[in-house]
Amino acid sequence: MIAGIDKNETLKQALSERDSLVQLCLYALDRARSPGVVERIEEGLNGIGVAAIRPDGDLFDPAQHEAGGTVPTQDVTMDGVVAETEVVGFADRGRLLRAPIVTVYKARQP
Repeated sequence: MIAGIDKNETLKQALSERDSLVQLCLYALDRARSPGVVERIEEGLNGIGVAAIRPDGDLFDPAQHEAGGTVPTQDVTMDGVVAETEVVGFADRGRLLRAPIVTVYKARQP
């Protein structure tokens, strides 16, 4: 203990405050209207280990993505592939904070 301050408690508080600031940044990002502001917030988050998730072109994974809808396709090889990210997701050093909401290709039945 240094000058009456427990280092573990100080670290816990700092991490808790960091989590609160990250959540506040995500809230602001969702409401930002300027592409420049969005880009700057994403860069700042990335600089502290919080990465944007845009899985366009990846196979839909219900453990990592939230389906917002489907879009029909004639190409059966595209069935289950993410067509578009509707709402960007975020991960903090690999820990999922918010799953991206995506549109998924669905093959039409012949």
